[in-house]
Amino acid sequence: VVGASCGCKRNPNFSAGRARKRKSAFGSGAELREAALRLLDHHQNLNDLLLEVEDSVKPGGQGGVEHQEVSSESFIVSVLQEQASRLGVPTAILAAKNAVTNIERICQASASPSQVPLLSLDQRKRLSGLLQTVKDLLASNVFCRSLFCQEMWKMKDPPALEAVWHLHRDDIIGLGELLESNPDAPAVVEWLCRGLCGLCEQAEESSGDVELAGRVLSGKALNWALAERGQAADFAIVFLQNGFQQTSELGRRLEFKKVPYICRAVLQRMLTWVLDAVGKEKQEDVSTLQAMRFWLNVFNVSVYKSAVRPDSLQQFFRHTLTEVLTYNPLLKVSDAIHMQKEWSFTRTCSLLTTLYRKLFVAFSAKESICQLQQVLETHEVNWQHVLSCVSTLVVCQAEAKQLFKDLLSHLLIKAFENYDMENMITAFLIARQAALEGPAVFMPYSEWFKASFGSGGGHHGSSKKALVFLFEFLSELVPFEAAPYLKVHIMYPPFVPTKHRSILLEYITLAKTRLADLKVAIEDMGLYEDLSSTDESVQPQAQALRDVEKALQIFENTRKIPTSVIEASIFRRPYYTSWFLPALLRPRVLPKTPDVRMALIDSLKRADKIPSNLYSTYVQACRAMKEKMLQDESKVETSHSEEPVEQLKAELSELRLLIVDRAKYEDVPAQIAVISDRLASVLGHSSDENEAAPLNSPIQVDVSAPRLEPCHQSVVDLLLTSFCQNLIAASYFNPPDRQGPCLSLFVKMMCGHRNLLPALLGRLCQLIYHQGPSLNDAHILGLAAFVIHLSESRALIPEVEANLGTSQPVPKNVLSISEYWNCLLVCRTEESFAFCMRFCTAAASYLMCKFSSYPREDLCAVLPPSLVKKLQYIVPRLCLEARGILCEEAKTDLIWSSLSCPSLNYKRASLCLWKQACFQELLKEKAFRLSFREWLLLELEVYPEKDILSAWERRDFHYWAIYQWYLPAPSASGGCDGDLEKACGVIINTILDSSQRSDLGSCGQSKMSVNPDILCKLQEMVLELGCRRKLLSGCLDAQRHCLFEILQERLKDRKHGSALGEQLWRQQELLLQRRILVGLPASALILTCRKGKKTTLDCEDFFRFVNSELKNVCSRGYALSYDITAHFFRGLLNASLDCEDSAEGVNDVLTACQTKCPIMLFSAALWWLRLEPVLCSQWKRLFGAPLAEELERLREWQSSATSFLSSGVIFPLSGPPWILAAFLHCTLQQQSPCGRERSSLFSLQLLVSLLFFSLMDLISAKIAPKEGVDFQTSLEWSLEILQRLEERGASWLLLFHSAEKDPRKYRVLRSAASDRHVRLLPVAFYSLTPCFRQELLTREQTFLYVALDLYIQLLRLFVEGKDLPQSDQAGQSPDPTEHVISMARRFLLGAIPRCPAQSFGNIRPLLDACEELDPELGASLLHSSSPAMATELDEELALF
Repeated sequence: VVGASCGCKRNPNFSAGRARKRKSAFGSGAELREAALRLLDHHQNLNDLLLEVEDSVKPGGQGGVEHQEVSSESFIVSVLQEQASRLGVPTAILAAKNAVTNIERICQASASPSQVPLLSLDQRKRLSGLLQTVKDLLASNVFCRSLFCQEMWKMKDPPALEAVWHLHRDDIIGLGELLESNPDAPAVVEWLCRGLCGLCEQAEESSGDVELAGRVLSGKALNWALAERGQAADFAIVFLQNGFQQTSELGRRLEFKKVPYICRAVLQRMLTWVLDAVGKEKQEDVSTLQAMRFWLNVFNVSVYKSAVRPDSLQQFFRHTLTEVLTYNPLLKVSDAIHMQKEWSFTRTCSLLTTLYRKLFVAFSAKESICQLQQVLETHEVNWQHVLSCVSTLVVCQAEAKQLFKDLLSHLLIKAFENYDMENMITAFLIARQAALEGPAVFMPYSEWFKASFGSGGGHHGSSKKALVFLFEFLSELVPFEAAPYLKVHIMYPPFVPTKHRSILLEYITLAKTRLADLKVAIEDMGLYEDLSSTDESVQPQAQALRDVEKALQIFENTRKIPTSVIEASIFRRPYYTSWFLPALLRPRVLPKTPDVRMALIDSLKRADKIPSNLYSTYVQACRAMKEKMLQDESKVETSHSEEPVEQLKAELSELRLLIVDRAKYEDVPAQIAVISDRLASVLGHSSDENEAAPLNSPIQVDVSAPRLEPCHQSVVDLLLTSFCQNLIAASYFNPPDRQGPCLSLFVKMMCGHRNLLPALLGRLCQLIYHQGPSLNDAHILGLAAFVIHLSESRALIPEVEANLGTSQPVPKNVLSISEYWNCLLVCRTEESFAFCMRFCTAAASYLMCKFSSYPREDLCAVLPPSLVKKLQYIVPRLCLEARGILCEEAKTDLIWSSLSCPSLNYKRASLCLWKQACFQELLKEKAFRLSFREWLLLELEVYPEKDILSAWERRDFHYWAIYQWYLPAPSASGGCDGDLEKACGVIINTILDSSQRSDLGSCGQSKMSVNPDILCKLQEMVLELGCRRKLLSGCLDAQRHCLFEILQERLKDRKHGSALGEQLWRQQELLLQRRILVGLPASALILTCRKGKKTTLDCEDFFRFVNSELKNVCSRGYALSYDITAHFFRGLLNASLDCEDSAEGVNDVLTACQTKCPIMLFSAALWWLRLEPVLCSQWKRLFGAPLAEELERLREWQSSATSFLSSGVIFPLSGPPWILAAFLHCTLQQQSPCGRERSSLFSLQLLVSLLFFSLMDLISAKIAPKEGVDFQTSLEWSLEILQRLEERGASWLLLFHSAEKDPRKYRVLRSAASDRHVRLLPVAFYSLTPCFRQELLTREQTFLYVALDLYIQLLRLFVEGKDLPQSDQAGQSPDPTEHVISMARRFLLGAIPRCPAQSFGNIRPLLDACEELDPELGASLLHSSSPAMATELDEELALF
């Protein structure tokens, strides 16, 4: 049974022979045992015997014969007892010694020259057999543990670590007991550390040993063994349990005195092994670093589970963190200031960041920062490790951002309380370190510095001593500071009271000296330099590129040279000429069509801001590059950043592997930090050209045609593709609410790259606005989720300055990121409706799944209101079910996975979302309510001919929305409270607002057109209001005309940036208002009122609106357009139906027109030939009676004027001369001017009125030449009339008197003229100078006063630049205003000496203005008027 003394093994055929069950030669088990002992006595080898673990002879029975079974355990015990009795030693001692001998033999049997921690397969098999035997001996109480431990340390070479682990795991000899038995504790520590290092190295060398090494070290991957081993613990657990005992455990472990020291020392040595490599990572072998990384598995919290008390685990991790932060504190603060940029998260040794991340798992972010703070206050620290810890915390712990802000505030408070430099430097180092990780992670250093010291409320503002302390501290930093920080301190200096300004100036001088030493001149700072960046690599050349790009953006939007460029050309000449201009004038192949750069260069050249020699050199260089430049640039660009892009792709692929595995979510923040670093490398110098704007300046996006650099577009596409793929992959395994913060961190990281945002938002514009309907479901899902996460990171995104592709001078569209989505998601055509529904449904569904655990307030903050409002608009529009009251069954949950189904019906998905109880609750929030006005704005954008609804479906929807939803709804929810008048006001205001807005993508649609369906509903409401007013006739409410109140309210108190902008807006507004009035029922212009028993027509509101507003948009100056004129007269006839005597009602209104609104009668005169058949036909239809007297009179005046001009029939004078003159003038304009020679037959008042109308035409020809009025013809007719007046010696100057001095008989003419025409009367007056005679100067005593007054008005018009006429079509003068001024000046200088002395008597009020605007003319007036002034003075003195 036992091998011979040579150590050979058991006969392999023994079992087979036993299987034949031959009849045993021995009668009993006792006989068998005795025979075996005799055999062993002759061939005895106890060492081999202990390796025998298989069953010994088990005699079988045959033929009913029974034999006792002989166990190997009892057999080996018998042998040992026999041998022990012969040697005179106890059996247990003999067994222990033999077991140690066997272990030594097994461990020395390794094939490797030096002992390794892990055994070979054969060694492991032999050891397993030995340990089984030892366990049997222990069970029989014939094995001495203490002697076994002592003998183990007497071995020539210490046992292999795996052998010790097996002893420990099988509960033969615990590791603690073994360690305690060695008297030389330092030697044990050395052996253990050597073995553990070897274990880590061996694990990395052989993939097959990784699992076993992990089990030896920490029980990792030994799930099946956990139940087997019971309370047995792996080495890491033993080290922690004994090295970090709690007070309550000390009593239970008094038997171990050396073990706590040994375990703690081993952990300390192994940590030192790792930390030693941190500082020289680049010199270390890769395999060594991998071995150290393997050791870090000891710091996995999951290893200890329930085996270690939580307080012990916390103590261990806290101790380790302290050791790391205080390890080898050789670096000085000055070194930290200079080198901390190299200690950012991505540049820190991966061993250290991995260790930090594992340690932080055991603490909350607050506990980690508290521990960091405690170490800083009580220990000398290793600044590299401390600042790396700050970076790791702020990158990997979302809560760390606010906690670090609180810590910084605490440090500053303590620093200024005790004037403690240590707290100050700690605060500055932490703030700078956190800022290095980018704005997505922590606020930029410039913002922190401004927030802390930029106002009088800062800590330094409490006293002069605090102020001196701050500047002493900053001054001490100066010799070690990097340029970016000095620039921040100079450009955003601490707030300093005026009396202490010298302290600040002294520091600035010192800082500038340091910058000069660094060869960074403050004069070379860029025009738009981003001081939030701490990148020292941005040289003046790169900054100049940024400045040029920013200047081009500003110039493109304003068409003016940026003020900063003008200032730099004057006050910062060295930077402007040495850096900015060379960056602007970089040679290139010039485009055929001048671009923005060429336009800016041309403007600077014309402004004499580019030296001639520099410009000539630029032009020659551009010509020289014409043939080769494009090809060379394309080659360089394609190969420039290929390697960084590939690295970015690799890191993005790595991120995808982490996102799909929930167990690896803790590694995501670190991986995103790496991606951020790779992204910065990819953007590289190209980011210099787009990071021109400070953090708070708007991002400019050309929505109509977004332009992206090819390199930027490829990077953005790569990131967006990665996001979408990550979302789809993660959603395959988990719904959004179980995907962790991975995608949020990814988007936040992207937002932190300020130079990427313009390209990102521009690309989103391309995808959503321009290509939205062509995107597939996966793209839409991904982009919708991306938009939600962008809204989540909205604090990092500046406002968007959207160029909507319009030439109208409207205010810049500066939008928040939420408003930007509203701008991109348009609903105009069938395709855009479908896309918008899909996109908004996906976005809202994703948000409600992703953030389902958020409080209502936080959920509402993340969700862009525009997306919810779009859904409120689209879903009821396209789904009839959504227009009713929701059913109870609508409370079913929306399943996120259904949205990624290829066969998804989006209308059904949108309806499902709509019916969600939680979604309906959201709609009750004020921010998400779609008001009646917002609904109308959306509806007015729809192109009816391309609508997804048919005409009938659209009308049904409008009826439901207006009459069933918004009209009865309370105003708190965006409705009208059942108030029809209020609803009309909302519709009118919205139509006007919509038409005034700069509309993008209107496809040539006229801005003046009004949606016919909405206008139809407005007409219905106005008619209903009219009916209600008749029922309420007599009460005050019925006497209000709400329509004109609404229109005039819009024109009040408007303030635009420029007078021109206000003028153009007002003109456009009035044209739109006129169009709305024409679109309403004609009778709506006029109210009917009951006065006693009589019904009268009230046009007061309409007359007031015409006189104050509408007349100012008539190009002829004295007559309204035909449409509103005809509308009024038709409305007058319709409204007269309510009067008892219709003719009398019409006569009363037209009679009132003569004094209250003469422009209506002038308009009738202008358009009578078109108006007459319409009115006669309508009157005949309505009444079948002769025309009303006043209408008949209008017809007679027109007929008489025609007859008089054609055949000389006597012209009747039975009406106001100015009305007769209007008919004569208009007839003369419309027919041949052959009747002019009869002007001598006109009365004086008729001639003066004709002169007024001809002057209006003369002005119209100047300001509106397209109206068909010829300037020369009007001028000749005016001169002819003036000649007739002069021949009769008639006074006509009263036409030009200011309003307050205008006699009543001519005031009606001026009141009918537009304000602009009245303001331009000086132009008309001085156009008549060829006809002014000498007699006029002496006959009209007020002539000089009127002429001077009009000249001053003319000069002021020129100075203010308002209302000036354009060049006439005939080319009379390149600048008509200057020509008229020159002519007027010559006339006055010649006329003043010839005026009689009486003419100077009343000009004194004009002298000051004249001397200010034209000193020469003022001097001439003083000289010529001296005798008159003296006479006037004498007369005044005589009164006393």
